[in-house]
Amino acid sequence: MKRLIAACVFVVAATLCGPAHAVQPDEIMADPAKEARARDLSRELRCMVCQNQSIDDSDAPLARDLRLLVRERIASGDSDSQVIDFLVARYGEFVLLKPRFTPHTLLLWLLPPLALAGGGLALWFYSRRRSNTGSVTDPSLLHLTEEEQTRLERLLAADAPDKKP
Repeated sequence: MKRLIAACVFVVAATLCGPAHAVQPDEIMADPAKEARARDLSRELRCMVCQNQSIDDSDAPLARDLRLLVRERIASGDSDSQVIDFLVARYGEFVLLKPRFTPHTLLLWLLPPLALAGGGLALWFYSRRRSNTGSVTDPSLLHLTEEEQTRLERLLAADAPDKKP
């Protein structure tokens, strides 16, 4: 019975708890609309320490500094694109979790579809080559020559076990 209660408590707790965010209570802005903008922007920016987390999810001190910087820029009246442009100018394109489509990121954006197309093309060529070698068009290749036939008979005769009564 205790196990059942513990399992129920665990299931309820797991379903009720939401994702953990690293935003501290002292970082939250008084205006809910500005706070929502700051949270949306924080989800788009990469933590330079964690490198695969947004600054909204990271507990690193640098992520906290970036969250505060975003909120400071929003409080001063910057638009979302101005905040992003400021951070990109300061930290480079790497600060964006989803980089922009620019000439420097062209390879980053085009490499996955090109690799997929190249793999598909390689499979297509491979399957065509296999289907071409599987069909024999020359019927003379299906029959042994007289010399091959006699050699085969000699080899079979040499390998045949001696039958002694």
